[in-house]
Amino acid sequence: MTIRVLIADDQEMVRMGFRMILAAQDDIEVVADVADGITAVGKARELRPDVCLLDIRMPGLDGLEVARQLAGPDVTDPLKVVVVTTFDLDEYVHTALRNGASGFLLKDAGPALLIEAVRAAVRGDALVSPQITVRLLKHFEGKPARRAVEQPADPLTARELDVVRSAARGLTNTEIGEELYLSLSTVKTHLASVQGKIGARNRVETAAWAWRSGLMDDTDAP
Repeated sequence: MTIRVLIADDQEMVRMGFRMILAAQDDIEVVADVADGITAVGKARELRPDVCLLDIRMPGLDGLEVARQLAGPDVTDPLKVVVVTTFDLDEYVHTALRNGASGFLLKDAGPALLIEAVRAAVRGDALVSPQITVRLLKHFEGKPARRAVEQPADPLTARELDVVRSAARGLTNTEIGEELYLSLSTVKTHLASVQGKIGARNRVETAAWAWRSGLMDDTDAP
């Protein structure tokens, strides 16, 4: 399967660089690159790419608003969105994920992680830069709001809890399988079941739920 990607960044050099990196991959095709948020929304709705890579600071609409319009909670058929930015600010990360982004990547992460982020978005795998993941999710630990998190009517099984804890520590599906001696398909099945029970749309929301609900209190996170 060819992964179709839209790039939105106001810097032409960045768009050119991303396009060259991604187009060099046999399984990735860049279907559009645009310089502002308004065009990004229009092109994304027209072309329906598999993954949208969005900068935050763009004219017209910023990447956070573009993410909300393409992947937010009120979007019927959301697109996969990955925010790629220079700015490692916690408020940006929280807003991006709240607005439906599947992940958050720093521009200095390098070509290999950019390519993996695109492929991971299609798989529904972990997408937040490793240096951000645990720091981001640990913001939820110990906060008063976590006591108000609604617990699922259908309780999670012991194995589902194990998988969720591993995901909340930033592990990929493959790493979870190795740690818990589960096949990749079994890990995916458990995560899908958990998402259905807690009403999460992706693994990032699942991990955030785990931290907010206090599930990680007795877990040694990295």
